[in-house]
Amino acid sequence: MDLQSILSSVLDEVYEKNEYPALAALESEWTHTRPFDGLRVLVATPIYRNTMTEYRALVAGGADLLVGFSGMNDPDVVDFMREWGVPVVTPAEMLEAESRGEFVDLVLDCAGPFAVLHPKIGFVELTRSGVNYYKNAEKPVYVADSGIVKRIETSLGTGDGYFRALEKLGFGGDFEGKKLLVFGSGKVGSGIALQGVRRGCNVTVVTDLKRGVAQNSSNSETMPAGDFSAVLLQNDVAVVDCHDYAAVASLIENSDFVVTATGVKNALAAPELTEALLSTKATLANMGVEDEYGESVPAEKVLNDKGPLNFILEEPTHLKYIDTSLALHAALAERLVQEAATLDEAFDASPDAAPSAENAAGLRFPPQEIEQRLLTIAIQNGVIGPEICSMLGGIPTDMD
Repeated sequence: MDLQSILSSVLDEVYEKNEYPALAALESEWTHTRPFDGLRVLVATPIYRNTMTEYRALVAGGADLLVGFSGMNDPDVVDFMREWGVPVVTPAEMLEAESRGEFVDLVLDCAGPFAVLHPKIGFVELTRSGVNYYKNAEKPVYVADSGIVKRIETSLGTGDGYFRALEKLGFGGDFEGKKLLVFGSGKVGSGIALQGVRRGCNVTVVTDLKRGVAQNSSNSETMPAGDFSAVLLQNDVAVVDCHDYAAVASLIENSDFVVTATGVKNALAAPELTEALLSTKATLANMGVEDEYGESVPAEKVLNDKGPLNFILEEPTHLKYIDTSLALHAALAERLVQEAATLDEAFDASPDAAPSAENAAGLRFPPQEIEQRLLTIAIQNGVIGPEICSMLGGIPTDMD
């Protein structure tokens, strides 16, 4: 049995196609077009059952698949992939392979652990937190998080995952009237905050109110993060400046739940905040990959030892919310292949010509036509089509 059929034997038992319409469309198309024939493709998304849908689409496109192992995974899925002959590799193992002259063609990364590699074609980075690892990249790097599509996962799915994880740990039931304090007003933070509003929480968001001014002067090379403070205020969410330590410390002391979603290491490490965090009776959690609380706050004080709380779940983010993110991750890899082919043709025609901007190294946004196509598929064929429409109507739809 081939790998695509093996993956289908698992996925078709638990998912309907309307939960992953964008990936299903790519898989159907790539079965015929085979854009990755002969290419070694390393995929470093967290290794869970739902991310196997991305593996299957790439394999349908002819990819010689490697799975990147970087800490966030379901051991059973890791074992399953290995049992069927798929290499599950660490960054160190891949660097050793490179020393033997064994290179991959494409790296589809998540949070930057494989940025140290030297793929023949280029990278696609799935997350905002991984961007810093690619600032000096010598190959083209598409950042999937810098467009519209990723907001489905972060604004809808991550907030849902936070509350599902709380419920799994016994904090569920009635959130009505509970005080929820969220650090960060980007896509993830605002998604958690708005999910809290829907569940009846009294929500306050702590953010850098000066950041918007700096963002207005940013360019695409810096990949600025989105800020949705205005949207939060429209939904009766209080917004407090992170530099007002006295006010923030008081909020920490008097909240029922505190969750970090800034994506910034040590974001809450100021002494005034540390004191409040150590004394509060609030339930503390993190929803980013970095330790935002700082070393002075012990890991045992924070749920899941400061790791992303939703990763205690069998499915950290429901497939219906990450389908378009994973599809964009894969579709941008196809775009890199197409651009490399164009560059090769141009070089054959004119060996002395300089690379075009389209083929240059460095960070880049997802092409809008790819995002629009995936969004259209998800809205028309996906079970969360109405949720996506509501989201796009409630937050800005220009690029971050």
